[in-house]
Amino acid sequence: MFSSSGYRLVLSLAVLTWAGCDTERAELSPIAETAANVSGQTVAGNPVIHWNAFAGELMVDIGPVIDSRAFAILHAAMHDAVNGVERRYEPYSADLSSPGASLEAAVATAAHDVLVALSPNTREKVEKEYTTALAAISKGRAKNKGVKLGRQAARANLKRRSGDEIPVGAWPPQSGPITEPVYVPTGEPGDYAFTPPFDQPPLGPIALFPGWGRLTPFAVDPTNYRLPGPDALTSESYARDLEHLASVGSLDSRTRTDDQTEVAKFWFEPFPAWNEIANRALEKQQLDAWDAARTLALMYLAVADAGIACFEAKYRYRFWRPYTAIRRAAEDDNPRTTPDTAWLPLLWPSAQDAEPTFLIPPIPEYPSAAAVISAAAAEVLVSVLGDEQPIEVMSPFQPGVTRRFSSFTQVAEETGMSRVYGGIHFVRAVRDGAELGRSVGRDVSKLLPPASR
Repeated sequence: MFSSSGYRLVLSLAVLTWAGCDTERAELSPIAETAANVSGQTVAGNPVIHWNAFAGELMVDIGPVIDSRAFAILHAAMHDAVNGVERRYEPYSADLSSPGASLEAAVATAAHDVLVALSPNTREKVEKEYTTALAAISKGRAKNKGVKLGRQAARANLKRRSGDEIPVGAWPPQSGPITEPVYVPTGEPGDYAFTPPFDQPPLGPIALFPGWGRLTPFAVDPTNYRLPGPDALTSESYARDLEHLASVGSLDSRTRTDDQTEVAKFWFEPFPAWNEIANRALEKQQLDAWDAARTLALMYLAVADAGIACFEAKYRYRFWRPYTAIRRAAEDDNPRTTPDTAWLPLLWPSAQDAEPTFLIPPIPEYPSAAAVISAAAAEVLVSVLGDEQPIEVMSPFQPGVTRRFSSFTQVAEETGMSRVYGGIHFVRAVRDGAELGRSVGRDVSKLLPPASR
């Protein structure tokens, strides 16, 4: 896991991301010197799991929206590299064959090339890790073939996504398809309005990634997962949802339990937690490099495509955040709702914090992205490993706290509800988001089947 300092600096550094993270990452653990064997394991463990853990500590870009794409590319490349050594599953982008190539060299090179390409600001750390990994592999033809194979796998997968036109460097991106069309609020009831501190200079006004939902999908067609949309403002169900959220999600709630408060803060950013959950589960099951590479590729392909579908819905429905909805309830034409013009969510910067930890993500409300990506990740892991798993998770937002679960589904459900307890999503957005994530995860899980012999 990486430190929470980046999140606390999100406002002062104007790092405009979905949850926020600066470029200063936690120190990385050096890879132990290893020697390859035919099973695809090493003395230090599975090389695919190792490089995933390294990327999880490093992250790839600034923020989980961009990272979802980067991790999909990273794991697709490692999957193709592993199957180029020995074909066990169908490839994703690159149909490669290099029998006798060093598995460790192929995996390390594929990971290195993708990480350097997508995150040049972390190149020094990546190069150090890569040099150490290659030094542990005996010189010779197998090593050379592995390096070549990994390079081919990385190149093919990076080329496949070059049409996304996402610039690498300054943040936030100032050009390219994901920034267009620039979001302009209408001011009408129900329409997403910019939320503090992204409603005025120096951080706004801005709504992030308005074009993300139009990215080319990685594996499935997002139009097959269209959501019905949020409740009508005048409906009884909307009034019930708003009343519940105003109570349980408020900064000074008297109905939210201590455990629910912990849940809200614990899951403020779930993306890195799912990476750790997957790694631990794969290690426990002792999956070899082929099965680990396929599982992680499927998980991140599902997360990426679920995210694309999620953002398509966000900017199609343009629904307002509870912060706005509760304060402007007098405008919703619903006699069952009551405005509170001073209402604040739990996930709100504390006046006591010199560097704010929490904030309202500067994107439309419906559906909940946390619910979407958590359900997608869980569905893939369930399809491969089964649901019943003892799971322990830690979070940089609740130091010293460990939450325990008995299944991937249970983790995903709590992650989604954390947004309600935090006061930043309606229950409807969480419920529909979870269904979207499950549907995408279910379909993606069927891809990359065993290779025909």
